[in-house]
Amino acid sequence: MADLLSDDEISERLPDGWEREGDEIVRTYEFDSYLGGVGFAAGAGGVAQDAFHHPTITIGYKEVEVRLTSHEEGGVTDKDIDLAERFDDISE
Repeated sequence: MADLLSDDEISERLPDGWEREGDEIVRTYEFDSYLGGVGFAAGAGGVAQDAFHHPTITIGYKEVEVRLTSHEEGGVTDKDIDLAERFDDISE
């Protein structure tokens, strides 16, 4: 089990573009096309599966919302921050 991060740790480590909403961290990525977002979501799904840490991914027209939390721990852990950074890397 991973340890929950404190409010201060989350604030300090939250990647640019991400926001905290309760027990989750959230980011909406924007794309030039619907298929650009679908491609990102597919890549993010592969990254998440490799990490065995599964976010909520919502695909919209030209945007994809990602929500991360560690359900077993009841909030944000290192796993969430690490996966957020990996998603940012593949979104570029």
